[in-house]
Amino acid sequence: MPRRRRSDWRDLTGMVFGRLKVIGFDSVRNGSYYWLCECECGNKKSVQYTKLVRGHTRSCGCLALETRLKHGMSHTRLYNTWQNMKSRCNNPKDEFYKDYGGRGIKVCEEWMQSFSSFYEWAMDNGYADHLTIDRIDNDGDYTPDNCRWVDLKEQANNKRNNVTVTINGLTKTLAEWSEITGIPYKTLHLRYSRGDRGERLIRGVRR
Repeated sequence: MPRRRRSDWRDLTGMVFGRLKVIGFDSVRNGSYYWLCECECGNKKSVQYTKLVRGHTRSCGCLALETRLKHGMSHTRLYNTWQNMKSRCNNPKDEFYKDYGGRGIKVCEEWMQSFSSFYEWAMDNGYADHLTIDRIDNDGDYTPDNCRWVDLKEQANNKRNNVTVTINGLTKTLAEWSEITGIPYKTLHLRYSRGDRGERLIRGVRR
């Protein structure tokens, strides 16, 4: 159990919130308390304290999913995102397996076993149809704590094979330096390949 320093602390063990019954304290993440809950459907889920007591989370995800599935959610973009994520980590025949499962990247058990859990995390964390799922640590697994929704541009800047360059104490990818300076990415990449670094890398382009 954590030290009881915060005003929002109280023992939730045994309490019921919607379909969730609190089994016990789970962990502290980024200053927030999380409680392990068991849903009426049998799934277990770690839920933030405030989302429980304020009624924001009332099931493992099955409650919202039951309604959505009635309207063909298995054909939605989010469902395909979930399926593709699992495939590239677990199916050696997937064209992207070598960059994911082949490198030891896994999908956490909670998401592997339940689209409901993935769906609820996505809805709680800003999912929109123009965004893609991105791992914050490219060597880490697909987990709630290591994933976010980003646009394609931000995801490109987070690829593990991106070149990063530090100039005057500021570290950016070549793509970001291109955006900041207005110098075409191909020009910066060519200069970098030739050995240009620092201020020389972002020198002006002759017209």
